[in-house]
Amino acid sequence: MVHTSNSLRGMVTSPHHLASQAGLDVLKDGGTAIEAIIATASTLSAVYPHMTGLGGDAFWLIAFPDGRTLAIDACGKLAQAATNDFYEQAGHKTIPWRGGFAANTVAGAVSSWEAALRESSKIQTPLPLERLLRDATHYAENGRVVTSSEAGLLREKKHELSDNNAFRQALLSDTIPLVEGDIRKNPALAQTLRHLATHGLRSFYEGPLARMIAADLEAAGSPVRLSDLLNHQATTGLPLETETSWGRLYNTAPPTQGVASLLILSLFDRLGLNRENVDSYEHIHGIVEATKQAFRYRNTEVDGRPTSEANARALLSDPTSLTDMADRISMNHAYPWNEKTQWGDTTWMGAIDSSGLSVSMIQSLYFEFGSGVMLPESGLLWQNRGSSFRLTSGGWNALTPSAKPFHTLNPAAARLNDGRLMVYGTMGGEGQPQTQATIFTRHIHYGTPLQEAISRPRWLLGRIWGHGSTSLKIEPGFDPAVISALRTAGHEIEELPALSMLMGHAGAIIRHENGRLEGATDPRSDGAVAGW
Repeated sequence: MVHTSNSLRGMVTSPHHLASQAGLDVLKDGGTAIEAIIATASTLSAVYPHMTGLGGDAFWLIAFPDGRTLAIDACGKLAQAATNDFYEQAGHKTIPWRGGFAANTVAGAVSSWEAALRESSKIQTPLPLERLLRDATHYAENGRVVTSSEAGLLREKKHELSDNNAFRQALLSDTIPLVEGDIRKNPALAQTLRHLATHGLRSFYEGPLARMIAADLEAAGSPVRLSDLLNHQATTGLPLETETSWGRLYNTAPPTQGVASLLILSLFDRLGLNRENVDSYEHIHGIVEATKQAFRYRNTEVDGRPTSEANARALLSDPTSLTDMADRISMNHAYPWNEKTQWGDTTWMGAIDSSGLSVSMIQSLYFEFGSGVMLPESGLLWQNRGSSFRLTSGGWNALTPSAKPFHTLNPAAARLNDGRLMVYGTMGGEGQPQTQATIFTRHIHYGTPLQEAISRPRWLLGRIWGHGSTSLKIEPGFDPAVISALRTAGHEIEELPALSMLMGHAGAIIRHENGRLEGATDPRSDGAVAGW
């Protein structure tokens, strides 16, 4: 078992070791945790293109040393031209998952960097943008080593991703399949990063670069136009929060599923379980049943409608309603489960600097390689987040021009009663709230060491990454008596291989009251904790 990493002056964790190192180097150069995350996120865009990129969305939680906590929402809205008629006239009864019709929302990630930098500049003079984007530019220009996860996903999804000519030329080959260890460059992305460093992050949405992006999107069949880019802005505000016996927990507001993540932990807290037996029947069953209650709420109430956020805040601050939800959980029987899934891949990253400034950030293209649309002039892969919209005139996540789509992304943070501050998160669509709850309860409720809490076998309920079953999926390594008890209670168990990719790539950093930092990363990823 890999031991938890410790340091004092700063720490970064992400699902790729080069991105973690890029963030740490910014800390060493005097940057803030915010600036370190921008370096990490941009580097991930270059070296981990199957999971994240400038063509996607992002959400931030920033926990300041003075006790303030800020959220950044950089969810791109649906294009004005993306109407029901637009899809129906093209013969679509649902929005495709791939191709130009799937690339129907603005990409908000770069605007989140801009909003975060404004917060960082209130603390100290910022480092030059060129410095923050330096490593990303280098890897895009000079090459990155293809990871096993990227090569594997290209082989698995090749039939879905071959329609876009730029994507096919850059990442696919009919004769020599991309394999782990290959070196790939993206000089167009390097040029885009240089443009941003010279002209500022807003130049992604207005000016020559934005016009080039819009032209390439239109040529690919996307409904996104320059006017949609011009109208985009990231917003800052208060995160969702809820009080528990462990302390105050934070996550992002709708359109993200952050309320589901907080509900699972709040309901589990109300079950009153002992704090001795980690990964016991009571632990797993309690989390799974709390997940079902949280997802039932999420699947009808959480989307981009204005009322969604107000309702989520009201629920999380109402002890009576939370207790009523917890009371619906039977510790002896599994609630029948056949709910719809919320798919998606992503990357979570975290950083804490020597001042205690802490960041939990998540950035995504939605599906692996997003829409599969690569823009040849800018080297961007564009997200397919808007594929989750329903082609209907009303109700949950209905296709409405300029609406925000439902988002699986949700970075987490916690200010604990004993003075610790924790930032944590994971990739994995439907699995994000569940894995957050697993890691948090293992470490905080049961006292499992942080790295072990992430490395141990995990479970996930429901359809994951396109898998059709709604079973409770479990990696090997749990006590057979626990598995038997779960089956007896009515859980449909599906066994997975060890360290399954379906379980996502998790990470966490904790700052103790004495300033000690400890961090962990997921052995299922290509990540690393970088500290000094």
